[in-house]
Amino acid sequence: MSQVNSLNESKLLAYLEANVDGFLGPIRLTKFAGGQSNPTFKIDAASGSYVLRRQPAGELLKSAHAVDREYLVVKALADTDVPVAKAYHLCEDREVIGSMFYIMEFCDGNIHWRPELNEAESPAQRGQMYDEMVKVLAAIHSVDIEQAGLSDYGRPGNYFQRQLDRWSAQYRASELETIDEMERLIVWLSDNMPADDGKVSLVHGDYRLDNLMYAKDNSHVIAVLDWELSTLGHPYADLAYLIMGMKLPASQNKDMVGGLGAIDWASQGIPSEEEIVARYCELTNIDKIENWNFCMAFSFFRLAAICQGVAKRAVDGNASNATANNVGALVRPLAQLAIGYLD
Repeated sequence: MSQVNSLNESKLLAYLEANVDGFLGPIRLTKFAGGQSNPTFKIDAASGSYVLRRQPAGELLKSAHAVDREYLVVKALADTDVPVAKAYHLCEDREVIGSMFYIMEFCDGNIHWRPELNEAESPAQRGQMYDEMVKVLAAIHSVDIEQAGLSDYGRPGNYFQRQLDRWSAQYRASELETIDEMERLIVWLSDNMPADDGKVSLVHGDYRLDNLMYAKDNSHVIAVLDWELSTLGHPYADLAYLIMGMKLPASQNKDMVGGLGAIDWASQGIPSEEEIVARYCELTNIDKIENWNFCMAFSFFRLAAICQGVAKRAVDGNASNATANNVGALVRPLAQLAIGYLD
């Protein structure tokens, strides 16, 4: 059989038929376009369609590309209000395809790459799609952690401090040059760390439009995708990350991080930053969000650190997408946007 990105399809087929209930070949693999982290494939088999998520090949940074954590959380959310694909099997044996992977249900819906949502029929529908995004985020943060079996999914203590330590270390491990704005940002975030307010929920960690799959009529979200960065943490980090993604400069490349740019949000039916925060507060029964500027600055920093990791993998030759090396150019602009919240 043919190979896709060095996957041995014959060996994979034998493994899946032996380990996934009802799985039956022959199979055909197609790599999904886009994405910079864990390579993802559609498997068309005699028994139906599936999705395979694997770690990238090559040497990986510690704790990165944790597909086993993805599998665990997707499986745990099956009986909650959070829409997820059905998780079938985790393979930790790296001998099968060269890295750890898992198999899940193939969901047939719409993934929208552009936050301006030109696919929407009207500004009203566009607003409804954004409202659905906020509703699903509130559902994630409302999951009963203990009941879902996720009590040990994250560490106790100040989430923002842990995340700052983690992403500062990841940034240093993948740093290719000194970026003054990142240096200033790391110092400011450390000096302005809020006191731990005790809020803990499941957080997605990469909650943005293109990690959501909408129904074919765009009426609701049918699956939240890409749980690689999920953990137990502070819910406001997810909300800030969502809004940060909207405030990024527009991109002409769907494989690159891109936001709404300079368009008029209101005329397009897109809620403002203040309206999204207010709607989230309404859905989660809170009055207001403290330290919002810190949350936003941290979100820009974290994405900059992620982009730096992608750029490092491109230099090392094991990034999952040909455009990965262009992502490194975003690190400085992201840090500059964060500094706007500092001032």
